[in-house]
Amino acid sequence: MREFLSKKLSNQWIGFSLICIIFSLTIWISNKIVKQLKDVEKSKIENYAKSLELISQNEYIDPITQDFLFKLIEDNSTIPVILVDEQNNINFTKNIDPSIENDSEKLKKYTDKLKKDNMHIEVNLPDGKNHVYYSNSNLLNQLRYYPIILIVLCGLFIMFSYLYFKSIRDTEKSYLWAGMAKETAHQIGTPLSSLMGWVELLKLEEIEQTPILEIEKDVNRLKHIAERFSKIGSEAELNDHNLVDVTNSTLSYLRQRISKGIELNFNTELEEITTKMNPLLYSWVIENLIKNAADAMQNKGVLDVAIKAIGKKIEISVSDTGPGIPPKLQHKIFEPGFTTKKRGWGLGLSLAKRIVEDYHKGKIFVYESSKERGTVFKIILKR
Repeated sequence: MREFLSKKLSNQWIGFSLICIIFSLTIWISNKIVKQLKDVEKSKIENYAKSLELISQNEYIDPITQDFLFKLIEDNSTIPVILVDEQNNINFTKNIDPSIENDSEKLKKYTDKLKKDNMHIEVNLPDGKNHVYYSNSNLLNQLRYYPIILIVLCGLFIMFSYLYFKSIRDTEKSYLWAGMAKETAHQIGTPLSSLMGWVELLKLEEIEQTPILEIEKDVNRLKHIAERFSKIGSEAELNDHNLVDVTNSTLSYLRQRISKGIELNFNTELEEITTKMNPLLYSWVIENLIKNAADAMQNKGVLDVAIKAIGKKIEISVSDTGPGIPPKLQHKIFEPGFTTKKRGWGLGLSLAKRIVEDYHKGKIFVYESSKERGTVFKIILKR
């Protein structure tokens, strides 16, 4: 088992490492592309500035060269450009956001920012030394955030894929456990029928009847257990029942069959609390919680079961004085197959959760758990 868990953990780390490598490569490649585009834009601005300088300084340029220089200037349709003279006067702007370009105050702040970023090229024009200030194009700015967007999208894809496949796996597990439960009920049925027959024959004998009556109780209990297993995976029949009576009946049976070192108490504010329920399945839930608590307390301690009616809800709490459940395990205890015991399949709490939440549309959870105060399970049902 330890080798299996170690191998599983190793595979998880390999998968995590691969994801980190993929994300790192994505960021590196994206940053490399952004840097290349930035260099291309800088080269375009240098050509733009040089073209301005040549056109302004040379009076006699042949028409072909002049057209070429004008084309270099006009080709810039994406990179924001501001031409500033020696007196800090803004003489020309291009590709600037209209909301900035039409507001002198905003345009000045924008120019100051470009100066601070040191994104400029010096040019000599007839009126003296000028500076061509420029900024990244919108496309380049968007590409800078591309790696982050890509990582977020990949993360969302991985998360939704995980949840999707997890739901498929959980569904397969549910069908597996339901099939096993029905098969168990079928296998119990044959010897149980024989036991019931033998009990009836023993009743006719002239012998002490007390042991036979106790055997009959246990046989009936086995019959109920078989019925419970047969109902797993089927549509549960819910009818109006007094929850107090059903709970009390279950606890009365368990008192005779758990350790004498456990004090089992039952508290209820009302004698009758009616709700739609399946008594067999509900009793199974209470029985599982009681037996788990008894095992946790090593058959010595206090077990309290309480029922409260709160508005349209019914709250059933099962409290023990055991060692508590570690916080890191509290969210795992309802998973099929999870158990901390040396023996057992880890199905009890998983089936209890299914009975309460899927069949009775209620809620079961660990309300609190600590070494000092033990564990409290709560079940919430509709009244």
